Amino acid sequence: MAPAADAALQLGPGPVSNSVNYVWVLVVCFLIFFMQPGFALLESGQVRAKNVGNVLMKNMTDWTLGVLVFFLVGAGVSALVAQLTSGAAFDLAGAFSYMSAPGESGTGWIDWFFGAVFAMTAATIVSGAVAERMDYKAYVFVAAAMTAVIYPVVTGLTWGGGLLSASGFLGDAIGVGYLDFAGATVVHMVGGIAGLVGAKMVGARAGRFDANGDSQPIPGHSMLLAVLGTLFLAFGWYGFNVGTQATVLTSEGVFMGGALGRVVLNTTLGMGAGGVAAMLVSSVWQGKPDPLWAANGLLAGLVAVTGAVPHVTWWGGLLLGGLAGALVLPTYRWVVDSLKIDDVCGVFAVHGSAGAIGTILIPVLAADSGGVAILGDPWTFLGVDQLVMQVAGVAVIGIWTVLATVVAFTVADVLFGLRVSEEEEEVGLDESEHGVSTYPEFVAGGSWEGPTVSTDGGVVNDTSSELRSDGGVSGGVDDD
Repeated sequence: MAPAADAALQLGPGPVSNSVNYVWVLVVCFLIFFMQPGFALLESGQVRAKNVGNVLMKNMTDWTLGVLVFFLVGAGVSALVAQLTSGAAFDLAGAFSYMSAPGESGTGWIDWFFGAVFAMTAATIVSGAVAERMDYKAYVFVAAAMTAVIYPVVTGLTWGGGLLSASGFLGDAIGVGYLDFAGATVVHMVGGIAGLVGAKMVGARAGRFDANGDSQPIPGHSMLLAVLGTLFLAFGWYGFNVGTQATVLTSEGVFMGGALGRVVLNTTLGMGAGGVAAMLVSSVWQGKPDPLWAANGLLAGLVAVTGAVPHVTWWGGLLLGGLAGALVLPTYRWVVDSLKIDDVCGVFAVHGSAGAIGTILIPVLAADSGGVAILGDPWTFLGVDQLVMQVAGVAVIGIWTVLATVVAFTVADVLFGLRVSEEEEEVGLDESEHGVSTYPEFVAGGSWEGPTVSTDGGVVNDTSSELRSDGGVSGGVDDD
């Protein structure tokens, strides 16, 4: 079962079981909402003190505006895309029926809410990539586009029963449907790619690259907030992954302990493996283990297993999480050093590439469940058709996201301009965009620069001896 705003959750028909299952769905939705403060803390910690209020404002906008747009437009768009790409009859009224009635079971609005919390997660990922220089009005437009069109089209193609599902045109041609249990690509890769494209189009922050094109670290202001935000996100992720296993009681009242246990086990092991792998890579790469990279690795591990948790056994969860955690630092360095894109919070490395890798490898690592093969025996290559579908699905979702994001940012640029002026960027977006200061005791007119925290570390100042996240000791030498 996967979260789809346009289709009822597939729960048992028994009255008691159905009630228990829907209460469970509501509880996990509340857990997923708790990821929003996690994103706010994580992103706030990785920007300078003069831009914290702007990051918080964008995160609140993602939720408040996003749920309205998804209700009025996005959920219906998802249903329409599913109809158009699966050969189903076109039914405009049916696509938006959730707005007028909760359905025969009275649970249609709960179904919508289940889809909405996933949509908000995809939208809010973008803010971390374009932080510290994007015009707020332009960002509001892009956030609305994410929840109205960009993300809903992807859910329509997949979870809604469209192009990539078993009943869709491409799924029918290949013979299998696209697998992404809780949104490794549908949610996270979409957000990561949209953030990468947006960061490229907005341009790098002033001072991020020198005259030779070499990256220059711009440390954020609070390691504490960044790591706390990571742990908040990890807590909410149990709702994200385990909650997608929406049936906890069958119609006969049988507890679905095996299915729930597999999902929670792989979520936890993927998280742990991602964090440990990133610690090891940062130790080798930079000389010492870096707490921020460990946090990013933990999140990348979670992203990688998000699509695979019901399909792999414990060693599959370990391998996917560890691989994503090991790759998060080199992927980020490739984005910054080779592509010259200023992705402030490393959202492509954490969400984009990790989501793609984890989803593509599902048929390679698929394991038996209760003696019945989920995807066939991968060791005899019976899962090749599924592997083809996974690659095709990642390609379709990736291409759509790039094209749609380019259009959204282009329109936003025409209407509002994508970035603030050099003067506004210098003084800080808290003051220039909102007329506030998050730290009034310490920041005067945006002139104060805070202590170390950055996704790639580097020099803080010429007198500090604090550890940089590239492994060196700050104080005039930059190994970045």
